[in-house]
Amino acid sequence: MPKYIFITGGVVSSLGKGIASASIGKLLQSRGLRVTLQKMDPYLNVDPGTMNPYQHGEVYVTEDGAETDLDLGHYERFTGIATSQLNNVTTGQIYYSVIMKERHGDYLGGTVQVVPHITNEIKESIRRLARHGHFDVVICEVGGTVGDIEGLPFLEAIRQFRQEVGRGNAINIHLTLVPYIRAAEELKTKPTQHSVGKLREIGIQPDILLCRTEKTISRKIREKIALFCNVDEEAVIQAKDVKDIYEVPLMFKVQKLDRVIMRLLGLKTKGSDLARWEKEVVEPALRPKYFTKVAVVGKYIELQDAYKSVYEALRHGGFANNTRVFIKKVDAESIQKWGAEKYLKNVQGLLVPGGFGNRGIEGKIKAIRYARENKIPFLGLCLGMQTASIEFARSVCGLKGANSTEFDKGTAHPIISLLEEQQSVKEMGGTMRLGANPCRVKRHTRTYEAYKKDLVYERHRHRYEFNNKYRKLFAQKGLIVTGVYPKGELVEIIELKDHPWFVASQFHPEFRSKPDEPHPLFREFVRASLQNHQTLKALSPGEDEEEGISPK
Repeated sequence: MPKYIFITGGVVSSLGKGIASASIGKLLQSRGLRVTLQKMDPYLNVDPGTMNPYQHGEVYVTEDGAETDLDLGHYERFTGIATSQLNNVTTGQIYYSVIMKERHGDYLGGTVQVVPHITNEIKESIRRLARHGHFDVVICEVGGTVGDIEGLPFLEAIRQFRQEVGRGNAINIHLTLVPYIRAAEELKTKPTQHSVGKLREIGIQPDILLCRTEKTISRKIREKIALFCNVDEEAVIQAKDVKDIYEVPLMFKVQKLDRVIMRLLGLKTKGSDLARWEKEVVEPALRPKYFTKVAVVGKYIELQDAYKSVYEALRHGGFANNTRVFIKKVDAESIQKWGAEKYLKNVQGLLVPGGFGNRGIEGKIKAIRYARENKIPFLGLCLGMQTASIEFARSVCGLKGANSTEFDKGTAHPIISLLEEQQSVKEMGGTMRLGANPCRVKRHTRTYEAYKKDLVYERHRHRYEFNNKYRKLFAQKGLIVTGVYPKGELVEIIELKDHPWFVASQFHPEFRSKPDEPHPLFREFVRASLQNHQTLKALSPGEDEEEGISPK
């Protein structure tokens, strides 16, 4: 039977439970343990697929096509595991399953209640994941903040679960906040005490506390937290702000968090080894030799989490090139209104990410035209590939009014359109082309130079496709198809012949990028950006890592 770690959060949201969970997973992996992680989201949506990025942030897509919480991206990037639909559970999924069972007659004669039926379904989702593989440790992160009404069924479920498997087989870790009051120049423990008190009212006693703080926690404060929260002093772990998120496993290791976990769960393994992680990830993240500036032209740039995997994949590409990638966030509507040169004249690369809807589309098209005409390295992702195709059709092929039927159903030149099987789809959730699909790569292309493989598998999240009727014309004008879906000859990758580096994919390569294994397209895009104008740009100390430009 695997051991279980339940991670909760208190005081405020956005403390970084996902990164903490992923870092613990990495730390235990470094000891040779087989680990998986699960995110429990309290919202009533079945999945985040229909939610606005401003509401939820990025929708992360797994290999099997599940639309999930962005924390699964952290799990995969830190641990390298391939998550699935079993790794993300929502209140919507739980209630839907229970209601379907009730309609089927599984509870015939009984009253269906939150306890035991909902809590039993939550516990079964944990066991289902545990049965899915041979794991030593299952880490379950409960979303939200202790005290939220919607999170109560999950907290009750993990309380019961620990009682059922035994105290030596499950532990509770609570991530909390120790705020620094600048006027008093003091760290305050009272929010942590109240948060733990709330948990104990529910029946959960934390075994370990992760204390988020911007200042170093003294021995005296640790003793106080341990005393008032009823935990061992060695189990009060400082989660201090770091320069880079990939330092967190090293920070936990220094404080011997892994040893505390091993002792509480009765596990015995070899010592941890994070030398490769430190050398190939943390070192280039903190001390790169070069820099390059890349513009990301999107629709949701005001929210950092909306393009989380894109930003991380750019950084990974930088690690591979010993380069810091400064990200200039540009709102597509600003370019649509004021033109591309104002925002793109001082960048070495342009990336246009995915998205849905008509807002900002013409701005993206203007940005792509600027990159194409000025020989700026370009990487388009999903909608970025579609807008690149529309721009090429209009500007190079002379197809006036060319568009996607998503934005103009009556366009005379539907460069992007719905597949026949998508025409009759009415439901919005989970009905797109989702998950990993094969892509056959054409040799003697920049795409092949990046992958060095004839067949790759990439994750998709889209409904519209490139219209094959225009492939021949595009090839004649210099835009070639370098990757196709073998079964249906669907266009997966395009690239421009007469350009330093101009590649766009229908899929989302950012979902498969890891800090210690950067995605080939991001690695080569960053390399091309770095070499733009035949120069290697030495890093300038003190320059801001990100430069945002608002729509205003």
